[in-house]
Formats: sequence, C-alpha cells, structure tokens
Amino acid sequence: MKYKCVIFDLDGTLVNSLEDLADSMNKVLIKKGYQIHDHEPYKYFIGNGIRNLVVQALPEFARTEEIISDCYGLMIKYYNESCTVKTSLYEGIPELIKKLKEKNIKLAVLSNKAEELTKQIINTLLSPSDFEIILGARPDLPSKPDTAGALLICKELKIRPEDIIYLGDTKVDMITAKNAGMFPVGVLWGFRTKEELLENGAKNIINNPLELLSIID
Repeated sequence: MKYKCVIFDLDGTLVNSLEDLADSMNKVLIKKGYQIHDHEPYKYFIGNGIRNLVVQALPEFARTEEIISDCYGLMIKYYNESCTVKTSLYEGIPELIKKLKEKNIKLAVLSNKAEELTKQIINTLLSPSDFEIILGARPDLPSKPDTAGALLICKELKIRPEDIIYLGDTKVDMITAKNAGMFPVGVLWGFRTKEELLENGAKNIINNPLELLSIID
C-alpha cells in the first residue's frame, strides 16, 4: 500500500462548522454595532484561523489593531461557548475513519483553528484515540500554508511526506500539502470550489469521503 498516513484538515473537511463560526462572529458584530453577514461569505472567511476570520468579517474602517484584538477576544469567548452547537461531521466521515483504521493507515488532524478548540471539537464529535496527532494553531507553530505543522507530523510519526495524503477543502490546504511534498486531495463537500483546489495543487478531487479509499488502494 503506497500511503501510510492521512492528514485531515478540520473545518470543511471533517466537520461542517460554518454555522457556529458565523453565528459567533455575527454575535460579535451585533455587539459592536457593525453589519452582520449571511453564512455564505463565511465560507471564504474560514481557513486561515479565527483571527483572520475576524479581520475579514469586520468592515474595512474598523480593521484597526485595537478593534481587531477586542473583537478577536469576544469571538474566542462566544465560539468557545458554542463551537459544537450546530457543528456536525460530514456524512461518510465516521465510515471513512473506520475503514482507514482497519487498513492500519495512521490518521492526523492539522487545523488553523486554535489547538484547544480543535481538540474540543474532535473530543465531542469523534474519538481522539483514532488520531495519532491533533495539531491546531498555537504560538510555537506557524499556521498553514506554512509547512511546519505538516512536517512535524511526519517527524513524529516517522513517515515520509510522499507517503502521506493530505485531505482539505481550501487552497491553504492544497498549498500546504504541495509544499510539504505530500499528496494533496481536495474535497468538494467543504467550503470552496473545485477550481480553487485544482489551481492550487490538488492532485485528486473527491465528492464524498469514501472515494478516498480508491486512492489509498
């Protein structure tokens, strides 16, 4: 078997977190008296971490460091309280994880969401014991598309990058995988388009989670 490990992105790949993220940020905007957004624009605010989401959601005139920091603190508070209220696994994810484990494929998660929140969601919706490593954003680790997190997983698992499939739904994921020397697979059930994924290095595109098995085999 060619591949020994699958690294999953979190938001838009393992879980649909759009509503909880959008609702939490809209709560911040309401509190501050700013215009809220429909859920659709949040598909493009998500992917580079919560701080970036805050910046993108704020009106341009409000994007000062003081306001961003204030709103980021509120966003973390609100999202901590509600990060699994509406968030759910995508259909087929539990079955995919089960089948990958049966094949002795090692699994990991690499997200730009804060590591504490990443683990909280995994602990609530999945079994953390299914994953060898769960990495989220933290001060000592540059965020994707920097390859530091991906290569740290390689080092910890003692698996070469070329033996790893990286599964994600945004250009950030595809660029990370490509630059780390992994096999980038784009998913179409997440937040972005097929065109974005292909333009940024996806070697394969899948429409549902179980299609990954044909690549593994």
